Amino acid sequence: MSEDGKGTITCAVCFRHCRLNKGQTGFCRARKNEGGASVCVNYGKITSIALDPIEKKPLARFYPGTYVLSVGSFGCNLDCPFCQNHPVSCAGERSVQWRYYPPDLLASIAGAERKNRNIGVAYTYNEPMVGWEYVRDTAAEVRRLGMKNVVVTNGSITLPYLEKVLPYIDAFNIDLKGFTCEWYKKLGGDLDIVLDFIRAAAKSAHVELTTLIVPGGNDSPDEMRELSKWVASVDRRIPLHITRFFPRRKMAGSGAPTDISLLFRLAGVAKEHLDTVIVGNI
Repeated sequence: MSEDGKGTITCAVCFRHCRLNKGQTGFCRARKNEGGASVCVNYGKITSIALDPIEKKPLARFYPGTYVLSVGSFGCNLDCPFCQNHPVSCAGERSVQWRYYPPDLLASIAGAERKNRNIGVAYTYNEPMVGWEYVRDTAAEVRRLGMKNVVVTNGSITLPYLEKVLPYIDAFNIDLKGFTCEWYKKLGGDLDIVLDFIRAAAKSAHVELTTLIVPGGNDSPDEMRELSKWVASVDRRIPLHITRFFPRRKMAGSGAPTDISLLFRLAGVAKEHLDTVIVGNI
């Protein structure tokens, strides 16, 4: 973090590089300038917790048939108009209910669920990496129990902060929301930083990708061809989940869900380059 001598800092955790005055919270609603540092204000503040099938993350090639304790907090650094988790991802500390779970407590809960085929913890629901400190600390506790850590993320965090959690993470599902800079700008994101994140994550963990197909947004065969070719250049064995859009948040009532036949056509395009392509959310 850089400081200008007046107490204003630049948060370097994500591509936004928010300039934060003393006491100011960033775009993500999860980081704040406290004492001249970008501090994670959602640390341990859990808004959602559930024991989910691993396939729901979605992960298709990582311990199939098992369960994972899924937890989320509040905050996100993107602004997807169709976000299905917006009650927590678009919330701040004072606009959503939460309960504090220190890392050792959450790890012990995960351990107690081994009897229900739980393999570990998934950090999900909001954007977990805006609170990377909690992911790192909890994942270390989970790892000490011999269990697994999964991160479900938009992949929009800078590499120095990804590297702080990588030693503890076994699997990622990363949203690759499209393959044009224009589409990412509409979502308040940056395509290049996501591609860098995917490359780095794939070097040390199991990675699967998810692309939500939004009618009129990222649904062209040409875009899917370029997307899948790029993924294959990293590793053609990376599974790609092509999922169905349903109108939510700002797009509620603004159209129909993605045509299922289109999903399968796009999956056919992706299969020209990738070994595993899965149509989901249908």
